[in-house]
Amino acid sequence: MGIKFLKHKWQKRLLIFSLIFLGIILIFSFLVNLYWSPILAGKVKSTVLTSSDSLYTIEFSDAKLHIIRGEIDIYNITLKPDTAVYNRRKKNHLAPNNLVELHVKRIVLSHIHPFKLYFQHKLDIGKVILKEPELNVSYQLNHTKDTTIKDRRTTWQKMSKSLKSIHIGEILLNDVKFKYEDYSGNKMVISELKEMNLSANDLLIDSTTQTDKSRLLYCKNILTELNNYSGKTADGLYVYRMKSMRLSTQTSKLNIEGLDLQPVKADVFFDKSMHDRFKIHLDSFQLNNFDFVSYHKYRILRASNMVLSHGSVDIFNNPNKKPSEIDKVKTFPNFGLEQLKADLTIDTIKARHINVSYTEFNKKSNKSGTITFNNTSAQFLNVTTNKPALQKNNIITAQISSYFMNTGKVDATFTFNLTDKNFPFSYKGSLGPMNLQSVNPAIIPLALIKFNQGTVTRMDFDINADSKISKGKVAILYKNLKVTVLKADTDNDRLKHMTIASLYANLLVIKRNNPDNEGELPRSFYVTYKRPKNDPFFKTIWHTLLDGIKPCAGLDEKMQQNVKATLNEYSQRKQEHKVKKALRIQRREERKRKRALKKENKALAN
Repeated sequence: MGIKFLKHKWQKRLLIFSLIFLGIILIFSFLVNLYWSPILAGKVKSTVLTSSDSLYTIEFSDAKLHIIRGEIDIYNITLKPDTAVYNRRKKNHLAPNNLVELHVKRIVLSHIHPFKLYFQHKLDIGKVILKEPELNVSYQLNHTKDTTIKDRRTTWQKMSKSLKSIHIGEILLNDVKFKYEDYSGNKMVISELKEMNLSANDLLIDSTTQTDKSRLLYCKNILTELNNYSGKTADGLYVYRMKSMRLSTQTSKLNIEGLDLQPVKADVFFDKSMHDRFKIHLDSFQLNNFDFVSYHKYRILRASNMVLSHGSVDIFNNPNKKPSEIDKVKTFPNFGLEQLKADLTIDTIKARHINVSYTEFNKKSNKSGTITFNNTSAQFLNVTTNKPALQKNNIITAQISSYFMNTGKVDATFTFNLTDKNFPFSYKGSLGPMNLQSVNPAIIPLALIKFNQGTVTRMDFDINADSKISKGKVAILYKNLKVTVLKADTDNDRLKHMTIASLYANLLVIKRNNPDNEGELPRSFYVTYKRPKNDPFFKTIWHTLLDGIKPCAGLDEKMQQNVKATLNEYSQRKQEHKVKKALRIQRREERKRKRALKKENKALAN
């Protein structure tokens, strides 16, 4: 077939022409590549140098142009800062906060237009792929706002003499090895990430985009994705994990899925630490309208809202914790925000469907009890540490809805003053109907009290407080209250009933109903609770409410003193009874011994 084709003269000419044309293309490609590579190298190096004001330089070992494939390959690229220039700028207070160093084995530029670069001075590339990139970023807070620079020209104005425009359709960095060094604290903190992907689209530097604030680094969108990130805290007591993270500069959204903080085993933790043990899980975390530029440059965190969805917070009280004279005012939310070394402004924080539990070990019962707040939703308004913002509004408002012990609905509103040095706060709300027996899993081991029956119909509270004192009103309405007083049986590792104390409590102490009779005004109580210095925030709230609940149930201060005196008297009588009983047994044994001795002597005499 091929031989017949070559028999015709025109076919031979066509073949020869095709071979000559192909040869010309190959030779032309070789010559263009040979001639164009130095041009490319010069253009890239000069552009990086001028656009960064000589701070950054770029080097690469080779660059090849493939005309047929429409592709450029650049090998062994290194982008690094000039330390002499950086130190000179730092001395003059002109140095940037972030320094970047990039190493790439190979960059592939596809869909290129070399003739447009040569004849029109426009660099136009369809896609850039970075193979095996290593990105190192170091952060040092050199200044907190944009520094005055003599040269106020834009990047385009600086490069316009050599290039009219730069356009890249898409930039891809996959499986980036990322190292971040933070020098802003007391000591350097290093973070290393793997399984991170970076992509950017529509990078355009020209006269129209030189002042476009909707673009970041002249890109329409920069997308960062991080998968399966984990690490340990410096003390080794916690492991943190993150299933995935996604940040888009175009939408200004940061999304995190599967966030976990896991402590080591309880025995190991409490052996090494005197702090409480935390376990946290969040299905999702979202930051909306996140100002990434301000955070990246100055660690200023700005966002319209933060959303925490579906998770749990478990707190385990440390049983080895010793009484401390240190003022636990540091556990107050408004104190914590004041001490936060960050410029933070979040308009709204929303928490949805979060389960909160608190577990404490009681040495008297030798058992642990857990208090739970299930399906908790909350909204915090005006969370800020920014001084100008605090001058306009210094109050955080929090609205919280939850289910106490997964039964009684709690609705509460908190306010926190962020500028007063006494750290005032207030809280008011209500607890809906619930069966008191549902509280037994917590109150039996923690208070050695068992609710045999009783129903709360409603509880209301309205408290104003600060770091020293809490004042307000508490009212709890209930009916058919009956309890059993318990004590630990150390021999059998169980709790047993205190029959006399239970009878005394039910018959003489506790009011079975509030109000006592239908149609009467219910009992309420005005609380004044002076906070001990070592009482943390939540304990202060609980003790304040408890000081109002007790008198509503008949346990006012006078009654509590009478109960204590009666129980002490009963305990003393019981102890005296035990002593008398022991003496009677001793005397009985002595008489038996004497009779046995007398009988023995009589037998010897006979």
